[in-house]
Amino acid sequence: MPGSKQPKVQQRPNRDETATTLLSELVAHLREHRTDLRQEWAQRITKAQLLTAMTEDEVFTEATAVYDQYVEALETGTFEALQAYARNLSERIIPRGVETDEVVGIVLLLRDVLARSLFAKYQHDFAKLNRILDAYEPAANRIANTVAVGFVQERERIIREQQEAIRELSTPVLQVRERLLILPIIGAIDPHRARQLTEQLLHGIRATRGKVVVIDLTGVAAVDSSIANHLVQTVEASRLLGATVIVTGLSPSIAQTLVNIGVDLGKMNTVGDLQGGIEQAERLLGYRVVQMPHEDGAERRTRID
Repeated sequence: MPGSKQPKVQQRPNRDETATTLLSELVAHLREHRTDLRQEWAQRITKAQLLTAMTEDEVFTEATAVYDQYVEALETGTFEALQAYARNLSERIIPRGVETDEVVGIVLLLRDVLARSLFAKYQHDFAKLNRILDAYEPAANRIANTVAVGFVQERERIIREQQEAIRELSTPVLQVRERLLILPIIGAIDPHRARQLTEQLLHGIRATRGKVVVIDLTGVAAVDSSIANHLVQTVEASRLLGATVIVTGLSPSIAQTLVNIGVDLGKMNTVGDLQGGIEQAERLLGYRVVQMPHEDGAERRTRID
């Protein structure tokens, strides 16, 4: 109606703006009480017997850095700097024996320290406390997840590197004589290791101009059909590079697997044990055992061209 006042429409507060305001207030509180809170957190880490591989001074230094990264993530809502620091921290403490549960534990301790501080500050205004905790909890959960995931990813990377190093050590290509190589294989063979040992062997043949290779399977209990096929392909690939392959130490299980996939063992150069394989390899290369004079009859292997 003309002249009548229109009722004002009450706008609902923007939830994002409210959360931002509350987090800003929280960040200001955490910065104001930074010294006391980080000190309390470091003391609780030590009391809980976490990060025991580190000294108290080291724990305090890392606690300070993590605290500052934590507050920055709350303030900015971005986690890239925290992720980078978590990776850097993991690189430094994992080699010292720090476990995943310890890292998760210290982050949860920090949440507890900060929550207790908020309860003390807002003990007379529980409505305000609840609003701040509602805004804080999602960010705190994401921070905890970021640190934990970063640590686990770094640990997995280190484990992969260690496994790769172990594989390389467990499949050495040894040159025992001129043009004679030995590849002793011990333990289970998975597809990755099978490819690796083939690459190492072929590289060894090319690098040393090897003519005879002894592949010893004494330390391998069994293989499946795919690995058996890979073994046959390795023998063929070596032959294409000009090397004769002698396979030693075949177990009944491996022999049966080779037969099952159609390999004619009569066409594969096999010898019962490693010593016999080396002796046959030496004969192929023109070596023979002779007695050297004035050496108490000691046997020596000499190549006869």
